[in-house]
Amino acid sequence: MEYTPDEKDFRILEVLSERGDSTVRQIAKKTLLPPTTIHNRIAKLRKAGVIKKFTIEIDKKKLGLKIGAYLLISADLKLLKQGKKTQHDLAKEMRKIPGVEKVAIVTGGTDLVARLRVKNIDELDKTLLGKIQLLEGVAKTQTMIIIRD
Repeated sequence: MEYTPDEKDFRILEVLSERGDSTVRQIAKKTLLPPTTIHNRIAKLRKAGVIKKFTIEIDKKKLGLKIGAYLLISADLKLLKQGKKTQHDLAKEMRKIPGVEKVAIVTGGTDLVARLRVKNIDELDKTLLGKIQLLEGVAKTQTMIIIRD
């Protein structure tokens, strides 16, 4: 279904992106739109796939996951091709590794960027050296520790 959001939809989406658990009444109060309008527009946005899902943001540090890092990965495309694999397959394998939050295929000097969140440096070492760098198709990695996010 093709749906083109308008200014009212963007106001609703702005409130939801700041706080996804807002009630229809809370959104109506912030956007100055009637609650029925809010309800109907959210339904349309969901049906059109503009709103994919409602989720929560977790404070990973409070769960003991204190080390965050971005990992720049260069793929060995020749090796991937020999194994009849693609960068998409490599990204999918990485996403299965505990501690890997997200993997994106990118352009430029790097082929993939992964975001990791682990308890400590030892766990980062085990994840990076013991799992990610051993995946078939990983040629080189560069790790950037997150100081503050």
